[in-house]
Amino acid sequence: MEQTMQQRRRRRAFTPAFKAEVVELCRKGNRSIPEVARDLDLTETAVRRWVTQAEIDRRSRPGLTSSEQAELGQLRREPAAA
Repeated sequence: MEQTMQQRRRRRAFTPAFKAEVVELCRKGNRSIPEVARDLDLTETAVRRWVTQAEIDRRSRPGLTSSEQAELGQLRREPAAA
């Protein structure tokens, strides 16, 4: 492979509390999502997803809330009742 290709970033896990803090930094409005992501060494895509999900959870944007997604995931894992 070429040496100029970027190495893939190792997948990291973040707590809900950390995500909420990042979303709050973006919502304050004094820094853009790309600035917040760069300052915290996060991908812009991840921060945008967190902000979008927070808007859905607050019902200010259409979509499945976090609790609805969790419930749907659990239902999909359960075997169908005969």
